[in-house]
Amino acid sequence: MKSFSALALLSFVSVAVAFSEPAGHEFQAPGPNDQRSPCPGLNALANHAYLPRNGQNITVPQVLDAALVGFNFDWPVFLLVAKQGLLTSTDKSSETMMSLEPLVLHNLIELDASLSRSDYQNGTGDSLHFNETIYSVLANSNPGVDYYNTTSMAQVMYQRLQYSKATNPTLINTQKEVNGRGGTAALALTSMGNATTGVAPKQFVDILFREERLPFLEGWKPSPVLITTDLIGPLVGAMVAGSNWTATQSCEPIVSGPGNSVDTAA
Repeated sequence: MKSFSALALLSFVSVAVAFSEPAGHEFQAPGPNDQRSPCPGLNALANHAYLPRNGQNITVPQVLDAALVGFNFDWPVFLLVAKQGLLTSTDKSSETMMSLEPLVLHNLIELDASLSRSDYQNGTGDSLHFNETIYSVLANSNPGVDYYNTTSMAQVMYQRLQYSKATNPTLINTQKEVNGRGGTAALALTSMGNATTGVAPKQFVDILFREERLPFLEGWKPSPVLITTDLIGPLVGAMVAGSNWTATQSCEPIVSGPGNSVDTAA
């Protein structure tokens, strides 16, 4: 009996250890003075201290290192986004540092027809914070199975865009935006699931979006495969093709900073 009890205890401890958060990277929800962005992945990295927990004064190398250590994304995957982030600040530090909340600057990194945020709509929409109603389109997709894949994500992209077309008279929807939406979906699938096939457990993806938490406690681990642009590119292409996308405009505004936007279609 004693041997059985010891074995049972050892088994329990082993499971507990396997489903723990890395030391120093335990989840901590943001405080009232901490900044977060429209990107659940960046927010999760800050909530787990891969990025500064206050979400402020972040350098490009910090973003690239956090994405590598936290998710196993190769540095070119986040390089453009990280460099664009420097355009969101107007002080001297903007040459080398960014903060998370200013990344909400419309149509730089933040885009209309998001998987989890409302459209900007000339400032009347909340494109910064998670919106459960918006996310329910993804959460209710691919019924009958416990995973999301490129096919279901493409269908969600289509539905979200149709909704924005019907409700947002200021919708911006060019090749840049659909590639960005496909990229966002690909980042979620590859970071939370199989980086090669783009199949990810619903539980993990839902936790990332809804809680902005890395689901270590549910058994998730960073990808064992380095997630490169070569892996992500075909997944984005498949989702864009599967979303039956058509452009609303031929050219998107060029955003170079707060208050600096050029309408190239004018």
